[in-house]
Amino acid sequence: MKRNDQFVMRPVAGRFVLAPIGEMVKKFSGMVTLNNTGKFLWEQLAEDKTLDELAKAMADTYEVDFEQSKKDIEVFLEPLRSIEAVID
Repeated sequence: MKRNDQFVMRPVAGRFVLAPIGEMVKKFSGMVTLNNTGKFLWEQLAEDKTLDELAKAMADTYEVDFEQSKKDIEVFLEPLRSIEAVID
């Protein structure tokens, strides 16, 4: 999976948001607020990654359990997939 280049991450008031650009604005006209781990995952998705690769990066960086990371990442990805910000 990989992030959709029709979404950009920008800092806004000390937080990070994803906003659509180009043709994607016609499909989704909102913004998505990211916390620090969301920002980390979005940056990881600049390149095509599997769920296991994302979970390993998360577990290594934040010193959390690999299996729990996978579950948490799936929860994070669900709404991003629904708006096509992340493409499988």
